[in-house]
Amino acid sequence: MDFLHAAHTFQTYLTAYDQEDDKVRLKIIHTYGVISQIEELSRRMHLPDEDVQLAKLIALLHDIGRFEQLRRFDSFEPGTMDHAAYGVQILFDEGLIRQFLPDDTWDPVIRTAIARHSDYRLEEIPDTRTLLHARLIRDADKLDNCRVKLEDDLETILGLSAEIIGSQKISPVIYDTVFQNQCILSADRKTALDYWISYVAYFFDLNFRESLDIVAENDYVSRIIHRIPYTDPVTNAQMKEIEAYLNQYVQKKIF
Repeated sequence: MDFLHAAHTFQTYLTAYDQEDDKVRLKIIHTYGVISQIEELSRRMHLPDEDVQLAKLIALLHDIGRFEQLRRFDSFEPGTMDHAAYGVQILFDEGLIRQFLPDDTWDPVIRTAIARHSDYRLEEIPDTRTLLHARLIRDADKLDNCRVKLEDDLETILGLSAEIIGSQKISPVIYDTVFQNQCILSADRKTALDYWISYVAYFFDLNFRESLDIVAENDYVSRIIHRIPYTDPVTNAQMKEIEAYLNQYVQKKIF
């Protein structure tokens, strides 16, 4: 696997899209952030070099379907396009993968990892190596999304200011789901604040102790939660409860 060749091919692919667009730029930066997180997880987990290179390639390509979604709909909403399925379509059904990787040896692993990276829950995958890479990309994706939620403009992410988001109420089903140690279903999110909570609830879906260690070391739970000023007193109290509960989960979860 020649990662430098694949990265050059990816940059060529991106020339078809408006890289000055805030959402497109966000996803380009995110792609390389996920690669960085994959490298860090691989180092902590002492993975062999072949798996490291495969994981990096999957990270490079995992969101390739996002760019067409943004061009067509200017939206990250799953209802506009299944970006993972579209990525698989253009890579494997239309043959784009061969521009990134001439050898087809790893196609089944890459295909499954990309197809499943944004599923609500990762159902069982019988092949051990495929399962490893499906878990790796899901964790690395979530870890870089922590950076996104802390650094990127909230208007770009959610279309509203922090002040407006913080004035909202939490939908009861969202609040209850957190204390069931579950991620938030997309269909259950009704407000921007519901979306914001879903960005910390996805820590319940992290697959490796090393991933939770990164969350704890960077204090991601509290930092993401406190990016929003919660001016509604009920919401403020609920967010404190969510923060305490999630921090406890991150510290104590044992696989």
